[in-house]
Amino acid sequence: MNRLLLNTLIASLFTTVGAAHANTTLTVYTALEADQIKAYQAAFEKKHPDINIQWVRDSTGIITAKLLAEKDQPQADAIWGLAGSALGLMAAKDMLAPYAPQGLERIDPKMRDTNNPPAWVGMDGYAAALCVNTIEAKKHNLPIPSTWEDLTKPVYAGKIVMPNPASSGTGFLDVSAWLQLFGEDKGWEFMDKLHQNIGAYTHSGSKPCNLAASGEYAIGVSFDYRGARLKQDGAPLELVFPSEGLGWEVEAAAIMKGTKNLEAAQKLADFSASEEANHLYKTNFAVLAIPAIATSNPHLPADLNTRLINNDFVWAAENRERIVDEWTKRFDGKSEAKN
Repeated sequence: MNRLLLNTLIASLFTTVGAAHANTTLTVYTALEADQIKAYQAAFEKKHPDINIQWVRDSTGIITAKLLAEKDQPQADAIWGLAGSALGLMAAKDMLAPYAPQGLERIDPKMRDTNNPPAWVGMDGYAAALCVNTIEAKKHNLPIPSTWEDLTKPVYAGKIVMPNPASSGTGFLDVSAWLQLFGEDKGWEFMDKLHQNIGAYTHSGSKPCNLAASGEYAIGVSFDYRGARLKQDGAPLELVFPSEGLGWEVEAAAIMKGTKNLEAAQKLADFSASEEANHLYKTNFAVLAIPAIATSNPHLPADLNTRLINNDFVWAAENRERIVDEWTKRFDGKSEAKN
């Protein structure tokens, strides 16, 4: 083999090896809906072709429990799409690496950790909503509810499905909001009465709305964007936003403390807080971390922001374990089997 050809082959080999080592695999834990992940990943990897995302996805409660269990030996590099209250709990346990992403000044202050630099930064927000199947309501002569208290009426016995707060972020935002709205004693009394009308507790926040859309239950306690999406797709749903006020949650991103891929994780955090990412989020959410990008949804009330309760995310994070334990003791008997 002549020297020129040999040198060419050696150069090619080193280029190939170098390219292989240039790629970073970023392990990202998420509770994002499966139908959101593909678009978010494609946009990020187009901007950063040297970084490949490896997702670990499940419901909020399960991802939170997994991260807490791995506290001393973290497996995740970053989190992209998990409840702010869950991230607040991890920040309190010193599990997150504070970081101020590019463009932080554009982020709504109520959509981020208040520390500087923040431990987590919001992406979007989702609010409680009732998905009512109008066909089933008419068939069973059910009135359309307008308040949370309406759901405790005997006429709805067995007709309601809602998420389990131990495994679903949507379920936890409901329960923590009721305790804040009504006070702890009256909040648990309300849930005792509501429990009599619950057919099942699901382990997914979107599933109650899906079950209402398919007619398996008349009413699903779910969240705004899932109901709006199903209604847009033709489901026979009326969306109800109870008049007492709506629990809501921030969906956020964070970097795990001790990650060996810090630079790549910071690029993910920068992208998550960017205008480009917020334009992706607005296809699914009415409340955005960058409010100026949000657009109205014809299936959601124009004043949705004014209906949100003054949610104390710090209180929710600090009391999450206690609340979930109490709820489980009282109501877990109607939870669906876990897969």
